[in-house]
Amino acid sequence: MQPLGDPPGQAGKGALGGLGGGQLPEPYDSFIRSHLRYYGYFRAPGLLQRPPHGTPVPPAQHGRSPGELRGPFALPLAQGPLPGPPLDPLPPPHWPIECEVIKETMEHIEWVPPEPEPFCPPVGPEPAPAALSEDMGTVVYHLRTAPRGSRFTRARVGGAPGPLSSPAAPLEGPQDTTLVFESRFESGNLQSAVKVGPYAYVLRLRPDLYTAKHTQWFYFRVQNTRRGPLYRFTIANMAKPKSLYGAGLRPLLYSQRDARTRGVGWRRVGTNIHYSRGDGEGDPAVFRLSWASRFPHDADTCFFAHSYPYTYSDLRRYLRVLARDPVRSRYCAVRELCRSLAGNAVYLLTITSPASAATAKRAVVVSARAHPGESGGSWAMRGFLDFLLGGHPDARLLRRLFIFTVVPMLNPDGVIVGNSRCSLAGRDPNRAYGTGLRGDFPGVWHLRATVERLLAEREVVLYCDFHGHSRKNNVFMYGCDGAGAGSRLHQRIFPLMLSKNAPDKFSFPSCKFKVQKSKEGTGRVVMWRMGISNSYTMEVTFGGSTLGGRNSHFTTEDIKALGYHLCDTLLDFCDPHPAKLQRCLAEVDVQLQQRLGRQPGPGGSWSDVSPSELESSTSGSDSSVSDEPPAPVSAQGREGRGAQGVGAPAPLCHHPEQRRRKRLRRRRARTAPHRTNAVPRSRASVPGLGTPRPALLRLRSELKATAVVLHGDGCCHRAITPRAPEAAQA
Repeated sequence: MQPLGDPPGQAGKGALGGLGGGQLPEPYDSFIRSHLRYYGYFRAPGLLQRPPHGTPVPPAQHGRSPGELRGPFALPLAQGPLPGPPLDPLPPPHWPIECEVIKETMEHIEWVPPEPEPFCPPVGPEPAPAALSEDMGTVVYHLRTAPRGSRFTRARVGGAPGPLSSPAAPLEGPQDTTLVFESRFESGNLQSAVKVGPYAYVLRLRPDLYTAKHTQWFYFRVQNTRRGPLYRFTIANMAKPKSLYGAGLRPLLYSQRDARTRGVGWRRVGTNIHYSRGDGEGDPAVFRLSWASRFPHDADTCFFAHSYPYTYSDLRRYLRVLARDPVRSRYCAVRELCRSLAGNAVYLLTITSPASAATAKRAVVVSARAHPGESGGSWAMRGFLDFLLGGHPDARLLRRLFIFTVVPMLNPDGVIVGNSRCSLAGRDPNRAYGTGLRGDFPGVWHLRATVERLLAEREVVLYCDFHGHSRKNNVFMYGCDGAGAGSRLHQRIFPLMLSKNAPDKFSFPSCKFKVQKSKEGTGRVVMWRMGISNSYTMEVTFGGSTLGGRNSHFTTEDIKALGYHLCDTLLDFCDPHPAKLQRCLAEVDVQLQQRLGRQPGPGGSWSDVSPSELESSTSGSDSSVSDEPPAPVSAQGREGRGAQGVGAPAPLCHHPEQRRRKRLRRRRARTAPHRTNAVPRSRASVPGLGTPRPALLRLRSELKATAVVLHGDGCCHRAITPRAPEAAQA
């Protein structure tokens, strides 16, 4: 493999950067320095400075700007296996320099339990076990993290330079029963462990890097286990007020000895599981997850995880096998879409049959892992790719009919460092689709540019972004309600068909289609406004299924089966015979009549019904705690709050003039129904306002790029962030 500067002639051949046995330069400083010089991520004294506005930026040494696509979006050509021995070690990923990384590689076998794993029985009205004070215990593991308020500066292979520290307390002898914790590996997340009893531990998770919140995902290793005792673990800083742990979800345990001797992998464990509010009165509030568990062996090495881990290295191993397959590589081209902030490759797969005419094909866009802690999205993506690249007649038909554009891991940096939600920009990538922050969210920016290019060439029949959900069981979708006649029915057809193809996994009643203002920057909403009428977020629960008499956890095979069902539903949805579509339209129409208690409006459409009438206002995604738009990494001192980012200064919300304007708006809203010339509240009821005009879309995009700057006078002023030339042209 060559680094980011592959010759253009080779880039278009589906070269799989980093997976062909080549060596990645260590520590890849040339890329990082040019990356920082171009975008100016920091302004530390004596370091690289952002050039003044209008100053030409010298080109990077590798011949193209950071994050630029490796090759053109041509159809995949026939290609053979990549050269090199079949088991070449993968070059290690890049880590921020604040992260210590051990040299051990964590790999786990895939295993499906022979019997369903039921949910944990309810604990009843008994209170949660009393939380032992961490001050009364002994710190047995403490990992240094990035200083509060710091930002990403640079990355290197192996993370922090220099010798590794020793975060775990040493054992006093063979009779010492203290567990030895470790999380300094890919996707690991554990900040501290305090021993508060002979077999009781209070744990704290590391917040997402360069943030002070988002603690949900956990994945760590324990050693020096004892088989007999009942251990109790309490995670004391969970972020979400509601979790499936309160409804029977169990953590996952992996035993290396069982994997080696019995072929047993991840399994659900835990009894007496409690999820409750913590004792502190801090803001924001924290919540406690507590469970009891036994280890299967003495002196074993075990792992605990929130969900089945799927790391960046797991993806690269999968793609390397795919690229070396002489059959599947003929109709699947793997390229680098761009490089992440840390310099890790964001991969793009183009899948289609090379023998069929490309001009008549429609496109399908699928992505996953914008949120790194939602590993179920990667397992669903794995099932999707396994089926689509297989030899089933339906898979061959799909490849003949469509061009599939797939980004299996949008946020590799977040996956590597063990974040729950954010990238190294410290913000949610799934709120950045509507902005022009190319340097802060390169994966999202380039995916949107790819879709714009596809829309200029052909119809995109479906966009689906795989996510995970921590508060509801089963699998469901979020869509986008349209204002045109009949569009609300058509938005519901694909999820309804999917529920019929996977009746024991997919719940159509759980699907929501209301476009909330806080979700305007998500992938599904932005793609829908760009012109993809069937644009969805598929939410894969962290728990399991409660459908069809089932009441048990999902396995990896259950989640991978969703990929097959998605392909099967796509064929049903695009069936040239209209019978299936007409039956589903009639069924959705009947459901709306029963729900609203009335017939549709003029013309048989539901366009006169407001979104609030169709569904509850609580129909948000699993992200209600972080709906703020992203703030650029390079914006020093722009810590916003509420609608502008996290931690905004008080004048933004409590300035007297803003208070006065809010009161006036509310008074006008109250008096509007009594005025004879009142403006209709629904855009759908005004002719010509059902779909935003292009000029309004451009204005809205520019307004979203507004940043808040705190000046020395203590007031907040708005300043338009300069947009990249590519974004302005798009």
